[in-house]
Order: sequence, then C-alpha cells, then structure tokens
Amino acid sequence: MRGSATDPTSAPGHRQLRRAAVPLASAALLLPLLGAAPAPSDTDSAAGRLQQAFATASADYHVPQSVLLAVSYLQSRWDRHGGAPSVTGGYGPMHLTDARTAIATTEHFAEGTEDARGDGARAAVHPRIDVPAESALPARLKTLAQAARLTGLPAEELRTDPAANVTGGAALLADAQKQLGEPLSTDPADWYGAVARFSGADDTATAAAYANDVYDVLHTGEERTTDDGQLVALPAEPRLTPDTAQLERAGLRALSTDGTECPRSVSCEAVWAPYAQFGNNDYGNHDLGDRPVSQRIRYIVIHDTEGTWDGVLNLVQDPTYVSWNYTIRSTDGLIAQHVKAKDVAWHAGNWYVNAASIGIEHEGFLANPDAWYTEAMYRSSARLVKYLSRTYDIPLDRQHILGHDNVPGPTTSTIPGMHTDPGPYWDWQHYFQLLGHPFKRTAGKRSGLVTILPDYASNQPEYTGCTTSGEPCTGHGSSEVRLYADHDTSAPLVKDIGLGKDPTIDVNDLSSRVATGQQYAVADRWGDWTAIWYLGQKAWFRNPPKQPTAVPAKGLVITPRAGLASIPVYGRAYPEKEAYPAGVPAQSVVPLPYTIPAGQKYVAGDEVPSEYYYSVTFTTDSHRVVVGKDLYYEIQYGHRVEFVRAADVTLEGSAG
Repeated sequence: MRGSATDPTSAPGHRQLRRAAVPLASAALLLPLLGAAPAPSDTDSAAGRLQQAFATASADYHVPQSVLLAVSYLQSRWDRHGGAPSVTGGYGPMHLTDARTAIATTEHFAEGTEDARGDGARAAVHPRIDVPAESALPARLKTLAQAARLTGLPAEELRTDPAANVTGGAALLADAQKQLGEPLSTDPADWYGAVARFSGADDTATAAAYANDVYDVLHTGEERTTDDGQLVALPAEPRLTPDTAQLERAGLRALSTDGTECPRSVSCEAVWAPYAQFGNNDYGNHDLGDRPVSQRIRYIVIHDTEGTWDGVLNLVQDPTYVSWNYTIRSTDGLIAQHVKAKDVAWHAGNWYVNAASIGIEHEGFLANPDAWYTEAMYRSSARLVKYLSRTYDIPLDRQHILGHDNVPGPTTSTIPGMHTDPGPYWDWQHYFQLLGHPFKRTAGKRSGLVTILPDYASNQPEYTGCTTSGEPCTGHGSSEVRLYADHDTSAPLVKDIGLGKDPTIDVNDLSSRVATGQQYAVADRWGDWTAIWYLGQKAWFRNPPKQPTAVPAKGLVITPRAGLASIPVYGRAYPEKEAYPAGVPAQSVVPLPYTIPAGQKYVAGDEVPSEYYYSVTFTTDSHRVVVGKDLYYEIQYGHRVEFVRAADVTLEGSAG
C-alpha cells in the first residue's frame, strides 16, 4: 500500500467517499504514508510533468485524479513508448487508439513462411490475413478521433504529447459518465460504469473484468518511474467500494461462454474453430485428441496475431485456415477460446510442439513489431496461463512458457521460415511477475549458469526494419540482449548457420539475441562481458555489475557424452523407426545443421519422451500416439529451444 486513502481531486459537488468505516487506529497508521505522494514542488520538476498532467486533466474535466491514473496504469503503466503505437494502434499513457494511422497491410504472422501445422505427413498450410478497411474497424480502435472531437486538440498532438493524451483520456471518461446519466462526482466509487465503458468492451463480463482491474489498482496503489523518467504515484484506497450496479444500465450484451476452459477471474467467450471436411478429402483446422490422457501438455506458446480481433476471429472459424486455442484482445483483455485443450491446434509450425502445447494469440495488427502490449492484455493472459499451468501441471518457466520465436524449426529447410512473434518488445520480466514467478538471482556470482535479465525500460538495443527496411525502429524498452563473437561491440554479431545468411540487427533477425528468462551455460568472462554457449559457439554480451543484463543461476546442463567429438541437435523428438506400428508411416529422425562440440554445455529442460501423434485423416479411428524408447532433453540452444538424444549426453549440475 502506498500513499493516502483520500482522493486529491477537488471539484464542486464533493461527496463523502463510499467506503466501509475505517477504525481510528487504522486511520492513524495511514497518516505517515501521506508523504509517499509527490509534493507539489515535485510536480513542477521535469520528472513530475506527467503527474501534473493528470492533476490538470482531472480538474479540467472533473474526473477524479485517482480514476484517471488507475485507468492509464491498466492501459500503459503510464509509459509513452517513445510515441510508438501499441499492437492495436493505441498511443500514449491513455492508449488512445488510432487504427487509421497505425494499420498496415500484412500477412498473418508477418515474418515467416512456416507451415503452422508443422507435420510433413500433410500438405503445408500457409494462411494469409487481409487487414480490414478503416470503415470496418470497431469504435474501440478509433478512440483518438473521438478524443480529438471532445477536446478540440489535433490528432497528432494527442498521439505525441503525453499531457494532451491524458487530457483526451479524461474527456473520454467524462463523456462516458455523462452518457450513463451519472454526475461528474469527485467520489471514485461513482465512476465504475464509465471505467467499464472506457474499455471499449461491448459485453457486460468483459467490461466488468476491466473495471474490476482498474479498481484493484485503486485499492493497492502504484508508484513507478516511467520509460521516459517520469515519477508517477497513485495513493492506495484499500476501502474503496465501487458502485458496480452502474453496469446494469450500460446496455451491454451478455457473453456466450458455452463450455469455455478459463479461470473465473477473466472474461471468456466461445468462438469455436470448426473441425470440418472440405474438398479432396481434406479437413481442418485442428485435430481431435485426448490430451492429457493420450499425451501430456508440456508447453504454452505465446503468439501475437498480426491481425485485428474481428478479422482473426473470422479466420479461425474457417476450416481451410489454421487454429490456436485462445485469442486475447488488447484493449480490454477479453479472451476467446477456439480449440479445447484436449485437441491439437495448428499454431506453432512444429508438429511435435503443437501436439504437446496450447497456443495463445495476443491481438495486434501492425505489420512490424515496433509496438507495445497493454497492461489489460498482460494481466488477462497471465491469469489464463496460471490457470492452464495449474490444470495441466505446466511449470511456469521459460523452458515451458515459450514465445513463438522460441519454437524450433522441425527440419533444416523450415528454419528460415519460422516466426519471430511476440518480438523483442514483449515484456517477459513483467509477464512473469504477473504469473507470480519473477526471475531472480538463484546462485553465487561465479555460477556456471546465467538467467538473462536486463532492466526492460533502460535496455534499448537498436533495431531496424520496424517500418522501413534498414531504418531504425523507435527506441524503447526491450526484453532482449545482443550477442557478439568477441567481447567488443565492434565485433561481428553471432551467426546462425541455420538461417543461411549473415546476422543483422533487423527486428525479426533472431541470429544473435537472447531474451529475458532464458538460461545459458557460462563459457567465459572478460571484465564487464560474459560469454555463453550459444548455437555451438561462444557468444559474448555486455554484463556490467552495476547494470547487469544477466544474473547467476543454478540448474542442470547437458554436455556431450565422454568420447564423442560432437553430437547432433534435433528440432523435434520423434520416435525411432522401430516404434511405428503397421499402418503408421515412420517419420524421419534427421538432425538439424547444428551440433554441440565436446566440452560445451547447454541448459536442460525436461527429459521428454519420443512421441509422434499420427493424425492425417478426418475420421479419428486411425489416429494414435506413437511412443518410442528413445528419450530426449529439451535444451536452450540458441534463441530457440532444440532437442538432443539423452543417450548422446551427460546430465550434470551447474557449478557455483
């Protein structure tokens, strides 16, 4: 809890806050905390400009400052992201959406040409997505234009000036309050309906979930320094009780849940993907299964859609398209489920991973990943992942919670086409804090392992190609750290031989990048530099003690078995030929172009069985899971995970 339990906003018509009575002793305990809020002189400083902007907008539009701060926190955590739009074209601290400016035509999963199913036993599926016309975009993606009408401020100013952006958000909240027939009260409890309407949700459950999150922020309070150095504080109001009955008068629809598999803490609707036949005995867009009875669900894969909510949901209902299990909406955190967890969705581009995973898409329609993700979406996603983790016993770590960019190419030819979402701007550190499993130091400073852990806001490596090939991307926080062939930033970048080209700093080039939460074995140290084993070579990154980009860790590593000069690396853990029964074609077990030379070490995840889910016909009578005697280890080999045969390696604990 931080700050006072009183709202600092003053306006005509002030009424007593709707709270339970606070015992005198408890009230006395709150008094020393009044100093946690910024002093007036602080707001006049450069670091206090944003706090002052909230105070000014609050007074101008008669919106309680605490409500304005809490809504903004749920949208952007008060960051401005260098003026770059979010994945749904939202700008600034209030996430005012302007799809017309931000949208661009692209393919679904723009960077990559992978077959989403990832099984050579069936014809490849390479889906496309068309971005809808501006006139077809919903109102929730065009709130900046409405803010411009209400305030008289130019759209460009609302996009680029944080103070103007906050003003626009205040105007939208005040307008929502008036449309509900509610007074412009100074009591934060009286704004529940307007907050729910601000979400842009058109159903009661999603609007309520969003408003509840805002009031959770009001209850706990928040304080942080934003990505441009602004200190912002929201005092806690733990006894605040909102008038939730306002939502009944908002005229929103009921949500169709229809057997969805979601926690009660989120809003979740059913938009089921079809299991249907179409011409030439083909079918789609997923496979029926019996998980976790037939196969354990081991992974959750995090994606972004590169398509708008409505367009993507239309496509996932097309049997000729591909599928995933869930989609999460950016503006308000609404979840749609498409494929039951027992069934196998086609989403990751690697059939071994698909057969053992659940895929979660996060809404975003920008062609390039120079964008950011809303707090509402992060929180909703984290609640879903925690639920899935409990239900299917999936560990909450980076060996099991994968980005699509961590999924390996199953064969050599597929490596260049694998996808790169959710990209370097997905905040893995914050995400795992929301999951309740924050990354931290777990070993002494001379440990043989490290966990990649840069400070997201201050870690701003240069990327190119977000909007124009070769042109710099907007500078803002990143989860990723760049790797060099030597302990010098002028040294060449580390090369990924599987991609068949020289490495670059293009935003979609994963050759020489590691991401927050990933763990690697230490290969060497030199001053402020640390080397790790990566793609069969030493890879160096800056890791100064006063501003570390990695922290010591402990865990298990694999190394080639004694007597072997090197061992092969695989993109999938398929059974040996002898394991396949009659009627099921044996799948080839072919290594990738990568190897692990003797003496190198790589962090080990699970020991996994060799499995292949045979599923190439619409009728399920021929479907079966083939399990071999071979065992594999999942390892963190490069940016992506890979697999090695257990018989080829020795498993050992890390030193230090």
